[in-house]
Amino acid sequence: MKIATMATGGIGGFLAVKLAEQGQELVMIARGRHLDAIRSNGLVLETASDKTVCRPALATDDPAEAGPVDAIIFGVKGDDLPSAAKAINPMVGSDTVVIPFLNGVEASDRLCEFIPEKNVANGVAYVSTTISEPGVIKQTGAFNRFIFGERDNSDSERLSELRDAITSAGVEAPATDDIKLAVWQKFLLFSAMSGVTAAARCRFKEIRDIEPLGELFRGVVAETAALARANGIAIADDAEIGIWEQALLMPDEMRASTAIDLENGRPLEVEWVTGAVKRLSAVAGLDAPINNTIYALLSPYRHGSG
Repeated sequence: MKIATMATGGIGGFLAVKLAEQGQELVMIARGRHLDAIRSNGLVLETASDKTVCRPALATDDPAEAGPVDAIIFGVKGDDLPSAAKAINPMVGSDTVVIPFLNGVEASDRLCEFIPEKNVANGVAYVSTTISEPGVIKQTGAFNRFIFGERDNSDSERLSELRDAITSAGVEAPATDDIKLAVWQKFLLFSAMSGVTAAARCRFKEIRDIEPLGELFRGVVAETAALARANGIAIADDAEIGIWEQALLMPDEMRASTAIDLENGRPLEVEWVTGAVKRLSAVAGLDAPINNTIYALLSPYRHGSG
């Protein structure tokens, strides 16, 4: 397959290296020093046990150089979605599939505003990665799981082929018969992890050990689960309990990317996480006071703190 990563950050870079190892043709869209490093030295994936170097078929900041591809791994920040979606148009052919792996639950719908719906799938990623330096993706933690499907949950040859390629690369890519449910299931955990670790400037250890923080976390989960159910998502009746049980097993130092971005003065994806719960709850006629408060606390830092 000819596969493009837009952009080649933590998620796109991880999959790019894994897929290139299996002989897939990779096009990496990147920019700045990260692009320069990929062109000079290849893209490096560092894990706890080894280091892998991938040299793509093409590394560029201009998607038009690539032409149409079979699949686009779309992993950008929520605020960057409009500009990135417009930029990938030269790579979208008649049967190209674009799989968004973004935080939140709105990315697939938002993509349909910029490219034909028939080219858009939906997806959710479970992997902890970061660009540790230009040209280097570092994986922190051993887990990696990518769930994706067509927006209508239909079977498709194009996604089956991509799923087979990812699985052959040693990465989990299980099939799903309800991709919206899969996306919302992660969102229940991530919205709470994002909002609480950022607003309280804390780690999971404090969430478990300090009861008011635990209550805050469970409150965010409850509001998000109520929103999911109001939108017809088949969230289990005991989902809130299951999310808290997951939280109890998280590493002590675990924080959401939102908290890390806040600490480093970078823009926050708050509009597409806590802000989404606030906004969508209002549309559904639901109260979300905890998410509303966290959104207000983080709003001054949405565009970074310099």
